[in-house]
Amino acid sequence: MRTPRKTPSPVRPIDVSRLKTYSLNTRRSKIRVSDFSVPWGKGRSFSSFLSSLPDVLAVRTLRSLAKDMVKARKRGRPVILGMGAHPIKVGLNPVIVDLIRREIVTAVAMNGAGVIHDFELALMGHTSEDVEAEINSGRFGMAEETGRMINEAIVEGVSREAGIGEAVGQYILQRRKRFPYCKTSLLATGAQLGIPVTVHVAVGTDIVHMHPSADGAALGAGSLLDFRKLTAVVSRMEGGVYLNLGSAVLLPEVFLKTVTLSRNLGKALKNITTADMDFLPHYRPLTNVVKRPTQKGGRGYSLTGHHEIMFPLLAAAVIEAYEDGPGRNTGRSSKGLGSS
Repeated sequence: MRTPRKTPSPVRPIDVSRLKTYSLNTRRSKIRVSDFSVPWGKGRSFSSFLSSLPDVLAVRTLRSLAKDMVKARKRGRPVILGMGAHPIKVGLNPVIVDLIRREIVTAVAMNGAGVIHDFELALMGHTSEDVEAEINSGRFGMAEETGRMINEAIVEGVSREAGIGEAVGQYILQRRKRFPYCKTSLLATGAQLGIPVTVHVAVGTDIVHMHPSADGAALGAGSLLDFRKLTAVVSRMEGGVYLNLGSAVLLPEVFLKTVTLSRNLGKALKNITTADMDFLPHYRPLTNVVKRPTQKGGRGYSLTGHHEIMFPLLAAAVIEAYEDGPGRNTGRSSKGLGSS
């Protein structure tokens, strides 16, 4: 026989009459009126615009990253740009070339797709085929010039012990009359100025690997040489910056290996700045670029947003501060680049 349930006692509201309070004036607050944005006025300068942004969240990250990049270059330390192909496809080559020529970006690392888009733009002034329109017919990736010339450049370059980046860059320079848009090429700019532009490929991921002229031995040798060149740059990165722009897997993996190889060979890399910029946060960049390499010291940043907006904004912020010169008083407000 079941025991009858007892009727539960009613729950009474807690007595808050003895609640302890304190003065709002003594509380630490995260946001102040002084952090707020300033409405825009027509015709003002970019420095004014940067200072007018609210000093919170991503704006604070942007300012801190730009400040670290400026500090690194004024101290002669490297600023390395590791990138996927998408920044090229959204029109950022002129911005990156400008940063290289200003000696702000001192090395570039890209994947195999980056080579293809950079090369096609230099050759034809257009790139990025419509995959959906071509995949069913088997025409996707079958552009004759792209496959033949890039593979030719790699084989030629490796024969003289050049990495893929240098090989393709020199190929463009030596035939510049055939490349009317070569001034927009990261590869050609690097080769011209002697700036390391390295290429890191995964065999089978790029359209040029489908062509009969593809040489696996040359691809492997060229990419390995570029990996070791990038590691040489990273090994001197104490006080420098590594920026991952739009590579979700390949470049974060490569960068992590360059860091551990450098440390294994005696370079501590205790004070480095790393950053990931992409329009979606991904596991590998956040782990292998932002977090793991900076465990011994330094700073890791993450900025989420469209490349075609965020990267030119960062570049402009760096140029504004870098070209003021060491120690120059800019007269900016406390919400400018100098704030932390």
